[in-house]
Amino acid sequence: MRQFPKSVIKEFPNEFSIFKKLRSAAAIQDFINGLEMNFTGRRHTYASPLVVLQTGKAHCMEGAMLAAAALWHLGQQPLLLDLKTINHDDDHVVALFKSGGRWGAISKTNHAVLRYRDPVYRDPRELAMSYFNEYFLDSGAKTMRSYSAPFDLSKYDNEWLTSRGDLANIAAELDFSKHFQILKKGAERKLRRADQSEIEAGKIVEWRKKKF
Repeated sequence: MRQFPKSVIKEFPNEFSIFKKLRSAAAIQDFINGLEMNFTGRRHTYASPLVVLQTGKAHCMEGAMLAAAALWHLGQQPLLLDLKTINHDDDHVVALFKSGGRWGAISKTNHAVLRYRDPVYRDPRELAMSYFNEYFLDSGAKTMRSYSAPFDLSKYDNEWLTSRGDLANIAAELDFSKHFQILKKGAERKLRRADQSEIEAGKIVEWRKKKF
C-alpha cells in the first residue's frame, strides 16, 4: 500500500495539518460530524478533501473521501463502501477502517440513522448488512439492495486529495464497481416495512437547509 503523501500536508498546511490531531477513527468521525451538510440540490458535486476542509461542508461521498484520506494518514488503506438502493432513493457511501482485525465505518449523514459503525464486524458484508434495516423511505419501504467491494482510493494519483475540480469520475467508478446483491428474486415482497416510530426517528436531522 502506498503511504499518505506527505507533500500534500507540506503544500496545504493550513488545511491538512488537522490530520495530525485526528489520531483515531472515532476522532475522525467527530470531526466529520462537525462539518456542515452540503445540500447540493439536483446537481450533485463531488469535492476533494482539500475543498471540503476549506469550505467546511460535505455530503456523504465527500465526507467519506475526507475520512478515507484521514484514515490513510493514520496508516490504513483509504477505502470506500457504497450502499446502493432502489432508483427513487439515494445511495450512501462510508469510509471503511479496521481495528483488531474487525471492520468499522465512518459516515457523514444528516439523519439519525446510517451513521458510524464501531469496528466489531467480521467482514465488509457483515458491516454493510448492519445498515439494511435502517435504510427505508418515509413510507417504511426498505430500499438497500447491494453493497460494493471495498473501493481503494490509493489507486488514484494524489489529485483526488487536492483537486479543485469535481471528482464525479471517482463517484462514477465507485457506482460501476463490483457490487454484491443482497436479496434473492422475489424476496422484496416479504420485507417488513419500518414501523411508525422508526420512520419518525429517521426524520431527525442535524442540519437544516438554509433559506435565503
